[in-house]
Amino acid sequence: MHAGIKEKRELDLALIVSEHDTSAAGVFTTNRCAAAPVTLTKRHIRTGNIRAIITNSGNANACTGVNGMSDARDMAKATAEALGLQANQICVSSTGIIGKPLPMERIRAAIPGLVTRLKPAGGRSAARAILTTDVHVKETGATARIAGKTLTIGGIAKGAGMIHPNMATMLGYLATDALIETSALQRALKSAVDASFNAITIDGETSTNDMVLCLANGHARNSIIKAGTSSMDEFQRFLTDGCVDLAKQIVRDGEGTTKVIQVIVQHAKTSRNAKTIAEAIGTSPLVKTAMFGQDPNWGRFMAVIGRARVPIKPALISILFDDVAVVEAGMGTGVESERSAKTVLRRQEFPITLDLGIGHESHRIWTTDLSPAYVALNAHYPT
Repeated sequence: MHAGIKEKRELDLALIVSEHDTSAAGVFTTNRCAAAPVTLTKRHIRTGNIRAIITNSGNANACTGVNGMSDARDMAKATAEALGLQANQICVSSTGIIGKPLPMERIRAAIPGLVTRLKPAGGRSAARAILTTDVHVKETGATARIAGKTLTIGGIAKGAGMIHPNMATMLGYLATDALIETSALQRALKSAVDASFNAITIDGETSTNDMVLCLANGHARNSIIKAGTSSMDEFQRFLTDGCVDLAKQIVRDGEGTTKVIQVIVQHAKTSRNAKTIAEAIGTSPLVKTAMFGQDPNWGRFMAVIGRARVPIKPALISILFDDVAVVEAGMGTGVESERSAKTVLRRQEFPITLDLGIGHESHRIWTTDLSPAYVALNAHYPT
């Protein structure tokens, strides 16, 4: 609903509720200026049996001191009272402008009405209510046969700028009717986030409010999923697929984005080396602007690989734009291949493979180009 947090009459407050007790897991920002809702939700997750998530856009409640923490607690308390729950059963999440106090009188007044609006088909409205600079809502949903039952997972997310691994400026909420041990759910969510939300970058920035939460309420009545079992492996793939779907939607909706690029680094000495190079490529302004200009300037890629401070042998490096090799044995393959590569770069989505030729490890991320629209938007973002 619109609670009056945003000046424009846009949806800015959402509530997600489970009718049953849950196992709950969370992954949170690594930013040391973490917002009050992050700190509070971390505490509540540890108590177990989360039943609801109250989340707002338009105001981050970050860098707001003791009053900000009091407001986060107040949001949890007011939500709990309206639902007949305990405050520590509520997760609180906020996104938007940093440094401004929340309009708590408006939020308190809105929460009872928000509860009356709860409905099974409310996911699309909730997805819209958490947006900031996003253009598109981000949703995912799927079913799978696991542990003798058909399990369902659904999720929503927001994010378009300040996106980079270890968490990005994003919120993600997933819900499943699976019956799963809490420790197994936490492990599964962490692994899924590493393969998805922590494998995307738009501008190399991370923020103060980022979190991904997953609630599992066991309503499917499956055999309980435990770590180290085949059911756990299947659930892990199920959850990861949902997270990857949402993460790719975030990249596609990146501020000013015209290209979505999958960067694949292979045959590195270590997985860490592969990750380092992938992220260096994915955050390089020179690379990203070349991608916007549809310029197959492979020299920029070689330069970034060389400055990433990981072991390489330049004479073994190959670079491919989709299936077009522009570099082999550390040297360009000629004008014709560059012409073919230019055709690849005209597409909205394509892979770029960097083959180091010195090992067996690999890593992939999704990144974007860098356009004048990104600069224009962030030059005038309100404070």
